[in-house]
Amino acid sequence: MKVETVCVIGGSGFVGSHVVQQLAARGIRVRVPTRRRERAKALIVLPTVDVVNADVHDPATLEYLVAGADAVISLAGILHEGRKGDFARVHAQLPRKIADACRERGVRRLLHVSALKAAPDAPSEYLRSKAGGEQHIRVAQAGGMRTTIFRPSVIFGREDHFLNLFARLAHALPAIALACPKARFQPVYVEDVAHAVVESLELPRTYDEDFNLCGPAVYTLQELVEYVCKVLQIERPIVPLTGTMSYLQAWLMEWLPVKLMSRDNYYSMKVDSVCECAFPDVFGFRPSALESVAPLYLADKTPRSRYRWFRYRARH
Repeated sequence: MKVETVCVIGGSGFVGSHVVQQLAARGIRVRVPTRRRERAKALIVLPTVDVVNADVHDPATLEYLVAGADAVISLAGILHEGRKGDFARVHAQLPRKIADACRERGVRRLLHVSALKAAPDAPSEYLRSKAGGEQHIRVAQAGGMRTTIFRPSVIFGREDHFLNLFARLAHALPAIALACPKARFQPVYVEDVAHAVVESLELPRTYDEDFNLCGPAVYTLQELVEYVCKVLQIERPIVPLTGTMSYLQAWLMEWLPVKLMSRDNYYSMKVDSVCECAFPDVFGFRPSALESVAPLYLADKTPRSRYRWFRYRARH
């Protein structure tokens, strides 16, 4: 299947922007809908990318956006609900609308990024809603559409909201009270996730398949926070919280103007975000180690360190 034009839903987000940049580097024409075009300045300047203001939740608008595309990549996702039902609206209902629009406009290739350990009986609404989105993609597959589903563990990278969050807390607080310190993760680099998605577009071995995407190592949450402090060369006491205190902290944080954590996040961390298998061989590369990438942006405070980051990107 020759892919020359791709519509990327969620293309202005953290993972999406990396997917779009890799597509553009291959000369593929990319259509990126977004609510605020000015927030996607880094994508607007790319020669094959068209960033448009659009409401992707409107079915008629979606049909217009995917018309003429050889493939559609579904990447939209949120970490917190602004209001009740947002997880279902973004993670479950939107993939259904995307699949319907693809079917109406004759798009035969649909790629969807979900989350590791998504399941209908998962403890959090986040993971349950992600499973709902997967189900709609499988319905499209049963109807003859060529689909691929990706389930990454927590994703790290220069603009991430994970390691960077702990870096900000380490700078701001004299000590870190850590909820769910024993929760286990297998972080995967954002460029590796984007690479797997882009490689899959024309790779028949990925058609109608699901792939779990994890990095090479497993860490507890406390180990990750300790590592961030080590990279920053900041000594901070880390106070591991019990289950009850973790829940209470999550509940209290829901009242903050900027939501750092929620009770739903607490429930998500009851399930280890760890792969039971190696990174899929079908993509032809090994995932990057967190230790080879994270120091290049966590301690990025000088022009020299930014230069080292760009040199690393050029070699990737």
